[in-house]
Amino acid sequence: MLKLYIKRFDQLNVNELYEILKLRQDIFILEQQCLYPDIDFIDEKSLHIYYQEQGKIIAYLRMFEKDTNTCQLGRIISLNRRQGFGTSLINETLQLLKQEKKYAKVYVEAQKYAIEFYEKLGFYVISDVFLEDGIEHVKMERFL
Repeated sequence: MLKLYIKRFDQLNVNELYEILKLRQDIFILEQQCLYPDIDFIDEKSLHIYYQEQGKIIAYLRMFEKDTNTCQLGRIISLNRRQGFGTSLINETLQLLKQEKKYAKVYVEAQKYAIEFYEKLGFYVISDVFLEDGIEHVKMERFL
């Protein structure tokens, strides 16, 4: 059964943290062949939002404050792509943010190939294409 978890860094147990870091490493570093410092000290100030099914994390993102008006989503990943888990996870996160009424905007730095995915979720491009760790990205945001 699919279950949503929302945890601060200090609420993650060692196994959850290990699984999150391994998932991010497997996809962002190994699969995409991109060497970058995944452990960047942002995790400690983030909310970690993920779906778990049969004891395994299958979709994940972290959310943190970019500025007093904007929160940022990052490290967004779905283990089983094109099955709707990423879309659902982002939509649940957006609902949470709307309920909290703390931020007016949500910001992401999206890989260029994923622009259409984020546009379907209400995000719009606010920058030219730029390289982040050798991969083309754009800055995107949406209002809550």
